[in-house]
Amino acid sequence: MAMFDKLLDNLKASRKTIVFTEGTDNRILSATDRLLKEDIMDVILCGNPEEVKNAATAGGFDIEKATIIDPLNYAEMDEMVAKMTELRKGKMTEEDCRKALEKSNYFGTMLVKMGKADALLGGATYSTADTVRPALQIIKTKKGSTLVSSSFILFREVDGIEEKLAMGDCAINIDYPDKFDKEGNLLQTGAQKLAEVAVETARTAAFFGIDPKVAVLSFSTYGSGKGATVQLSHDAVIEARKIDPELTIDGEFQFDAAVSAEVAKTKCPDSKVAGQANTFIFPCIEAGNIGYKIAQRLGGFAAYGPILQGLNAPINDLSRGCNAEEVYAMAIITAGMA
Repeated sequence: MAMFDKLLDNLKASRKTIVFTEGTDNRILSATDRLLKEDIMDVILCGNPEEVKNAATAGGFDIEKATIIDPLNYAEMDEMVAKMTELRKGKMTEEDCRKALEKSNYFGTMLVKMGKADALLGGATYSTADTVRPALQIIKTKKGSTLVSSSFILFREVDGIEEKLAMGDCAINIDYPDKFDKEGNLLQTGAQKLAEVAVETARTAAFFGIDPKVAVLSFSTYGSGKGATVQLSHDAVIEARKIDPELTIDGEFQFDAAVSAEVAKTKCPDSKVAGQANTFIFPCIEAGNIGYKIAQRLGGFAAYGPILQGLNAPINDLSRGCNAEEVYAMAIITAGMA
């Protein structure tokens, strides 16, 4: 698949190390076995070494070349605690940080922060919140980003033709309320937040070889319907164009107007996106999560993600319902983005 060819080329050119937070999970061990056999990257597994090795033996996985680090018995823990205490100054005490670092999600994130690993993949048993929270507190958002969002890359091949789409946000941001300070002054509108998601999703799409034509979705096309999320989607297009004037983005669109040339001729004939969109932005998490799963289950697309956007380092989240093949693919995506 062309998408993975580029990522594998990146990894061949610059070898990376990925840390898995759930070192005893069979899906993680299976993917580790394959990644090491194929010599794609170096792997750190978090967990008690004896428990990790026993789990690997029981599952028939070869992880001999992996590095296993136990958060409860780490030689450089004092240095790590000091660094995290500095990062969380005024928010977490030294004791708080030491206790947090006993957990693999915080420990693995600090390995990335301290340069011991290039990327992190978690969530096989941790919730999305438990993967994202340490990333927000320790890795933090990159310059120009105000929030963390996510996207899915969807892929299918029909009659020898590859098709790739991007969808965001389907996993992180529940909705997009306006943001106010303690005095009630408006700091950021919901439309500005959604616009940031649109721009970041377009950048992710481009990284995976998609020439992004971005449709901000709604139950309305160009004002045909009324309601709060219609205005949100409409205004997000305006705000996204301010962030990136070169971005090909339009909306608000109903999904049929975004993808059907026939419908687009009727509803929005002058749009440069309508009828040919390949990057879809949803106005709330319900729509996004339902949308990508419909594409996956009924459309025959493989869905890769959620790919986290807006962070200073590649930290990605797995679905707790993932399989070993998905872990393997997401490891290549995550390390390849480093």
